[in-house]
Amino acid sequence: MTLGWLSIVRLGLVQMALGAIVVLTTSTLNRLMVVELALPAVLPGLLVALHYGIQITRPNWGFMSDAGGHRTRWIIGGMIVLALGALGASYGVVLFDTSFAAGLSLSILAYAMIGLGAGASGTSLLALLATATAPHRRAAAATITWLMMIFGIAATAGTVGAFLDPYSPALLLKIVGIVTGAAVAVTILASYGIEARVQAERRPPDTTRFIDGLREVWDEPAARNFTIFVFLSMTAYFMQELILEPYAGLVFGFTPGQSTSLSGAQNGGVFLGMLTVGIAATGFRLGSLRNWVVAGCLGSAGSLALITFLGGAAVPSALMPAVVCLGFFNGMFAVAAIGSMMALAGEGRGAREGTRMGLWGAAQAIAAGFGGLLGAAAVDVMRIALNSDAQAFGIVFLAEATLFIFAALLALRVIEHGRGRAAAIVPGE
Repeated sequence: MTLGWLSIVRLGLVQMALGAIVVLTTSTLNRLMVVELALPAVLPGLLVALHYGIQITRPNWGFMSDAGGHRTRWIIGGMIVLALGALGASYGVVLFDTSFAAGLSLSILAYAMIGLGAGASGTSLLALLATATAPHRRAAAATITWLMMIFGIAATAGTVGAFLDPYSPALLLKIVGIVTGAAVAVTILASYGIEARVQAERRPPDTTRFIDGLREVWDEPAARNFTIFVFLSMTAYFMQELILEPYAGLVFGFTPGQSTSLSGAQNGGVFLGMLTVGIAATGFRLGSLRNWVVAGCLGSAGSLALITFLGGAAVPSALMPAVVCLGFFNGMFAVAAIGSMMALAGEGRGAREGTRMGLWGAAQAIAAGFGGLLGAAAVDVMRIALNSDAQAFGIVFLAEATLFIFAALLALRVIEHGRGRAAAIVPGE
């Protein structure tokens, strides 16, 4: 028996809950540390880099859920750890006001838990989807769950932004408690009983050592070149993650609620961009995925240039549309790149699809942490050197735009023109 549409939507609710918790730690808490507490932007950058770095263990979580079965336990257990990490991170922000050492210690532990929880829950969920979904439903199932996660991110950021004004530590803890509690409850109710009703296919065990399998994949030119493309493009993608809300607060005078709503609007744009490519590329067969990747990268570069210009011209009313535009092109690029990744995963030596996806997933995780940290650190240096917030953020945004242009040029060489026209668009994390 395989997953029906109702079960697929229920698992999509788990993805939505995961995104709802993670966005609090990468946007709202980051802004509070930089603006309200006047801490250097590199601090939340290091914490978020820690959470991404720990997610390099995703292949291990997938292997354990493969070997021991009971993926639902890993899904629910990981979500509980993720929720506890988010609560701890929120309390760490509150502690910074009274004791920097205590706040930092708790934050390090909390962000480590966030990385472990997201890795365990998210990887086991995707493994269950991949093994229990009928082949003819996999593309649609993956698109549904990915878009539901983006919707959860956008809806949570917008809703939390509306309720967080006026900001107070007690209100922050209350809101995060409600979000994390609801996420765990949704995960338990949504995933309960699904795994027991499906028959997941299993591959015979592979006796090859992990390091040998990884070496075999790295020796394939296509896989190696695509790994470089993933790292470069994802570094550009994540450079603005930790500095966009502080930019809105420091340069445009946005309140915590307004800047959190800005993050929600950006993720709403990501949702629309992904939906556009999903409908156009798989529904109407319009354009190759390579063209969508290139268009998304170039559009993201143009949007970042516009955001930079608005800071120098001091036009707050135009910031929201520009950020939505950035999100739209980010979503377009991301989902097309994931589709190309799936098309490439089955090429080369057989029975190594998971290893290739693991390699690219590791490159994405490293780039996410490195990109966020690089953007935050560069802003700190530029603010000291230039004594102008608008110029400091603008230089970093333009550097990110340049990386997107390089990524577009690399995509033209790495991704074949006709490849992926009918590829399944499957979510990465």
